[in-house]
Amino acid sequence: MIKTIDLNSDLGESFGQWRMENDEEILEIVSSANVACGFHAGDPVGILQTLKSAQKNNVAIGAHVSYPDLVGFGRRKMDIASHELTADVIYQIGALQGLAAAAGTRVSYVKPHGALYNTIANDEYQGLAVIEGILAIDPKLVLVGLAGSKILKLAKERGLRTIAEAFADRAYTSQGELVSRREAGSVFHDADLVAQRMLQLVTEGGVESIDGKFTPIKADSICVHGDSSSALEMAKQVKTVLQQAGITIRTFMHS
Repeated sequence: MIKTIDLNSDLGESFGQWRMENDEEILEIVSSANVACGFHAGDPVGILQTLKSAQKNNVAIGAHVSYPDLVGFGRRKMDIASHELTADVIYQIGALQGLAAAAGTRVSYVKPHGALYNTIANDEYQGLAVIEGILAIDPKLVLVGLAGSKILKLAKERGLRTIAEAFADRAYTSQGELVSRREAGSVFHDADLVAQRMLQLVTEGGVESIDGKFTPIKADSICVHGDSSSALEMAKQVKTVLQQAGITIRTFMHS
C-alpha cells in the first residue's frame, strides 16, 4: 500500500473581474499547485498572489501550460505546429518562473492543462513538442501527466522525470482513460464519494470505472480541479479521509 501521495489543484485561474475564490483556502490543504500561466486563465496580479500564498504554505509550484485559448478556458483542442507549441510552452514556463522568483519560490514541475493535457496523453506529435519546450528551458523540471498514458513513456525516454496523475473528481473508462466532459457522469461533485474513490485508488491501486469495473490506476499524485464549485470541500475531504487511513499528503518533489 502507498504510504504517501501528492495532492494537487489547478490554481491561479482568476482573470480580471472574473474571480476564483478558493486559492487561499485550497493552498492550506494541497501539497502541489498547478498555477495558470496566462494562456487559458490567470492574470499577472492574481498569479503572483497565488504564488505568494503557495510559498507561505510550502506548496510545490507547477507551470499549468495550455493552448492559447482564454475564451475556451484551454479546453478546445488546437492544431498547432510543433515549433509554435514548443515556443508557447517555453514562454509560459518562463513567465511563471519570473513571477515565482518575485514571490520567493520556484517552478519545479510542468503539468499541461485541459485539451493540451488530454491531447498529448496519446498524441506523439504534440507530446514531443511539449517535451522539447520543457527540455529547452530546464531539463530538471518534472512532467506530470495522465497515469498510464504514452506521454509519460516519451518523456522518460528523453530524460525527464515524470509523475503519473489521477483525478479525484473525474470518472474513468474501464481502459483507464478519462470519460469525456461531454458525457453524463463524467465529473463528480460529491465530496464523500470522491474521497472514498481516492482512498480506494491509494489502498487498492485503482478505482471503479463508469461501467462498474475495477480499473487499475497507478498514480503518484491526485488532482482536485480548482474551478469546481465544490473544489474546496472535496480537497478537504480527500485529505481528511486519506490521513485517517494513515496516508501522508506530501509533494512528489520531496521524494
